[in-house]
Amino acid sequence: MRGNHVAHHRHHHSFNPQAHPLLAALTVHWREYLIEGLFLGLFMVSACVFVVIFEHPDSPVHTAMADQDFLRRMLIGIAMGLTAIALIASPWGQKSGAHMNPSVTLSMLYLGKISLWDAVFYIPAQFIGGAAGVGLSQLMLGPRIWHKSVDYAVTVPGSLGDIGAFVCEFGISCLLLTIVLKVAHTRYASLTPFVAGTLVATYITFEAPYSGMSMNPARTVASAVWANEWPAMWVYFLAPVLGMMTGALIHRKILRTV
Repeated sequence: MRGNHVAHHRHHHSFNPQAHPLLAALTVHWREYLIEGLFLGLFMVSACVFVVIFEHPDSPVHTAMADQDFLRRMLIGIAMGLTAIALIASPWGQKSGAHMNPSVTLSMLYLGKISLWDAVFYIPAQFIGGAAGVGLSQLMLGPRIWHKSVDYAVTVPGSLGDIGAFVCEFGISCLLLTIVLKVAHTRYASLTPFVAGTLVATYITFEAPYSGMSMNPARTVASAVWANEWPAMWVYFLAPVLGMMTGALIHRKILRTV
């Protein structure tokens, strides 16, 4: 009788992480969560460094092409596109999926590619990692990062205003995920990182003047926290999420059946 009581007591009080989905996800996938935070942090370090190189007035690179805004923006785009390719194609990127973006994570959740509990950890990791990356950039770059020409690489609406920025962010987010998902489900899937990086480079070159080219709430917040600038934050939370969710919907309902 006593033995049965002890067994019953242990049954109710022993800890089984598999019985708790949130803890089970953390136990199994904590490395992926760290990778997500680390990767957006590295992306933000790269963004801050290259914006300083090409935009700070004391930079010899900027001085050499001071009157060539388009060329500087194109070179920043190429640098960031290569950064994205390196992160996505890396073994660590292949392990986590290299979302680096809550909009991507929510879209993958909708498509059933990740679990709800993975999304619960991915998204905070992305926000924390991005902000940490800009903080590290400030330690590395000092006063150069808060110069008005750099301004922590913030993303803010441009000449088209808030509504124009929303339309642009929605459009580029939708197009990126639609194309990436299509490529990822063909025999050319191995080219997915290069397609994503090429789109990032193209968007920075041509679209950045209108919205700053974010597509990523965590990326925008990462800069905003340190710059203490929060203009039209609704644009950068709603447009990328709605755009990428639309891209995921297009993939699921239309392209996957083609």
